[in-house]
Amino acid sequence: MVIGATGQTGRVTVKALAEDGWAVTAASRGAGRDAAWPGDVRTVRLDREDDAALAEAVGDGVDLVVDMVAFTAAHARQYEALADRIGSAVVLSSGAVYEDEWGRSFDTQEEPDGFPRYPVPLPESQRTVAPGDSTYGTRKIALERGLLALGERLPVTLLRAGAIHGPHCHASRELYFVKRNLDGRRTRVLAHGGGSRFHPVSVHNLAELVRLAAARPGSRVLNAGDPEAPTVAEIGAAIDAVMGVATETVTVPGAPPAPNVGDTPWSTGHPVVYDMSAAERELGYRAVTTYADSLKETVDWLAARLAGRDDWREAFPKMADGPLGDLFDYAAEDDWLALRTARTGGGST
Repeated sequence: MVIGATGQTGRVTVKALAEDGWAVTAASRGAGRDAAWPGDVRTVRLDREDDAALAEAVGDGVDLVVDMVAFTAAHARQYEALADRIGSAVVLSSGAVYEDEWGRSFDTQEEPDGFPRYPVPLPESQRTVAPGDSTYGTRKIALERGLLALGERLPVTLLRAGAIHGPHCHASRELYFVKRNLDGRRTRVLAHGGGSRFHPVSVHNLAELVRLAAARPGSRVLNAGDPEAPTVAEIGAAIDAVMGVATETVTVPGAPPAPNVGDTPWSTGHPVVYDMSAAERELGYRAVTTYADSLKETVDWLAARLAGRDDWREAFPKMADGPLGDLFDYAAEDDWLALRTARTGGGST
């Protein structure tokens, strides 16, 4: 059973498991189905917050549960009650659980230099935030600890995902560059010298990790990332290539030079690059795609979703309400570029 089956990661995972020989039940709030799924995939309507409904969906037992929408200690307690009816589980976690040796994480960034400074590459043994219910990261680590405490009763693989990319994401980081290109913006400003690295992971590579973990049950925590971690400048260039446009990039050392200028959904003061050697060693993981090779389907989906809309916020309200402020404040960017030109005569890019 795949919980959250019609979400961004669930869609691809259902297909991968079905093609690997599993008899899959796809559980989601709407009981919908993806056109790419084999016909024998069964669908059920499920509100995963409803303990009784979850127990009913599990029924007399399942060999495997894959959970894309578990976020809290309460969700871990659901598994405690059902452990005797589940063979093993694979649960999506997040790299947001990590903190550096000074106690800085993505939840606790404060200026100056409030970005966490992680080792490169970042192993699963890195310290984590304290469990709690105050932030996304603290809730995820509470979930992890609750599930790992089940021990031999229920083997659980937890996948600490990087920046997930693929179609059907309503908070897609790629929107930042895709919309700019569609709007005809041919100059962009990137803080931190354009060198920010926030390790991405394709939905197809996530599905491959799930498939491998399903065949090798165990209690473990594994990073989930693509085979490379491109810089934000490289990501912008890759999206340009898919869309067939040429863009001038103005890089700025250090933090964004003005509000809503130079910041992106990938921007970090220090690199975040996950160590994938544990997944390779324990599961035999080999990525099935790269960031660049998987990018076109994401770009096409984003462009189609934006088509015919006067306001991008209607299509992506989650991004509009995010922490970065106005992602497309072109007036602020133009003002800063004009001031820069007046001061320097343009300078290098």
